[in-house]
Order: sequence, then C-alpha cells, then structure tokens
Amino acid sequence: MEAIYFDARFIRLDYHDGISRFSVELINALAKNYEVVAIIHDQKQLDYLPKGIKSLKVNSPESASEFFIANKLNRVGAKLVYSPMQVMGSWGRKYRLVLTLHDLIYYRHRKPPQDLNLVIRILWRLYHLSYWPQRILLNRADAVVTVSETTKKLIEKHRLTRKPVEVIYNAVTPVKSPARAFPTTRDVLYIGSFMPYKNVETLIRGVGLSDGFTLHLLSKITVDRERQLQLLAKSSNCNVVFHRGVSDEKYRGPLSRAFALLTASKDEGFGIPLIEAMAQGTPVLVSDLEIFREVAQEAGTYFDPVSPEQLANGLNELADKSRWLEKSKASISRSKFFSWEESAAKLARILSQPNL
Repeated sequence: MEAIYFDARFIRLDYHDGISRFSVELINALAKNYEVVAIIHDQKQLDYLPKGIKSLKVNSPESASEFFIANKLNRVGAKLVYSPMQVMGSWGRKYRLVLTLHDLIYYRHRKPPQDLNLVIRILWRLYHLSYWPQRILLNRADAVVTVSETTKKLIEKHRLTRKPVEVIYNAVTPVKSPARAFPTTRDVLYIGSFMPYKNVETLIRGVGLSDGFTLHLLSKITVDRERQLQLLAKSSNCNVVFHRGVSDEKYRGPLSRAFALLTASKDEGFGIPLIEAMAQGTPVLVSDLEIFREVAQEAGTYFDPVSPEQLANGLNELADKSRWLEKSKASISRSKFFSWEESAAKLARILSQPNL
C-alpha cells in the first residue's frame, strides 16, 4: 500500500479539541501498520505523533497558500491523502483524496469558535448560511468520512455530496482494570466548551435540584462567562467548582473517580467525553439526542436538555447503588465497541479502494 499522507495540521499545541484528538489518535493507530507521512505546519505538532514519523511541512490551513497545496503534494509523489477536515485545498491534485465532515452543528448554531481570527470567523458565518459551499468542498474528494451514522444520515438528507460517505468512529484508549466500586463522593463532571448550544445552564439548575451533588466544570472559561455561571449557581443553590482547564493527565484522575459525566448539549457531532467516561466505568447522564443514543446506547441515562428536573431525576436514579453499578458495567462494555485500531484499519481500506 502507498504511504498515507495524513493532514496533521489541525493538531493543537495548547489543548486537544475533538478534531485535534481525532487526528493524533488516528495517526498513532495508522502508524502501527502503515507508512504514514504527517502533513504539518508547525514542527511542534510532531511532539504528539510517533517518534521518527515522516513529515512534510507546508503552509497553515488558514493561509492563502492553501489553494496551491496540491502542487506541493504532487511534487513529493503523494498518492493517498486524508484530511480530518473538509477545507483542504485540492486544485490540480494527482492523488486520491478523502475529506472529513464531522457534523452539521454550525448550520444550526452559527456562532464560530472565538479562538479563530476575525477574518476566518466572518467567513465561517457566511459559509454556514447555505449548504452549497459545503457541497462544493465535499464533491472535490473521492470519498467523504464522517464520525457517526447520525451525521451520515444528515449528509444524505441534505444531499451534501455525490461521493461515497463512510463512518470512521472516534474511539478511546483502552483502560486497564476499569471495573469500579460505587463512588463515595457525589462529584459530577462536565468537560467541553461554554458556547450557548452546550447548555451548561441546565446542568447547573439540574444539579442544584438534586441532593448533595457537586458539579465540576473542567474546561477553560472566560472571566465574563464564569461570572455569569457563578451567579446562576448561587441562585440555583448549586455547588460548582470551576477548574478553568485541565490537562489530559489531570482529567483522567477525576474522571475515574466521578459519580457521573454530564452534558446537556442541544446538539453534538459525537461526544468523545462520553466514551472516555464509559471506558473508566463512569456512567453518563446526557441529553436525549440521536447522536448520544448512538454512542452510549443502553449505557446512557437520558434527559430532556431543557428540563433541569429530568436531569435531577436522573442523578437521583443513579444514586441507587445497584442502578449505578449496572450502568457502570454497561458503560465499560459499550466503550469497547470504539477502537482507534479498527477506525484506522477502516480508513486505510477506504483510501486503498481501487474504484475511488
């Protein structure tokens, strides 16, 4: 099989978001069995990848040079190219190209991530006003990858591409001996952004209605947003601890001891924190969304994301020891379905299909 040129330029150097983690884990799994060349724009991105991996340094994906990146890949003889995003330049390419669309969240919630520069944020909003720009991007590829059957159905519903659409699941690194005893504390965790659609307010109100639980908000947060949520927590009688960002290492410890992982998100592309929690034997109490049903199945406990009362009822249900242990065991079992090695092998099969 030809070398796989993997677009690793979306690996973040400060903290992993979903696409960054997806990139790192897939490359690490692919490199065990296939020749991989990491396409980077910052040498430090290699720190997250297997030692000695081949690399090709090119422009940032936000650069105007992106329009001509295919010329660089043609010159080095690339035959198989994969990007975990859909925005990679392709004009004049002479190789197989597989692009990725993770979700359609920002068509319904158009506020862009605030860490992007102003020009990119403006283009982001304009881009998501209509589906036709997405169709143009996706139809440039030989095949399209997404991370869930839920999103695949949406891609097909909105006729976003004429090309084959394949599902490559996010996954989780296996945890040794994850079986857990019933927790002695009532610490519940949330990790994720504080954008409006993440609906953290419902978490605060729901935990405030429950008996003796403490909500730990692990992610980075702005001063203004923290002030807003502190005021809400006070009026909702909710015990909240703001951690203001934790590393992966510091995240795993609390996750392995937590009573439950919570999310009240109104929309989601996958939900990596769910499978990370389930792999630790930590039950998940989550919004009743199709994607969360796909990921957690019977291991999950579900509530209406606009109902703090249902969230509180879910916590009280899990407070029953036998119920908690049942959900913990189911979580471990379900998490084993998701494997980076399986996802990497499927991606390699897609890239090597002769009919692409």
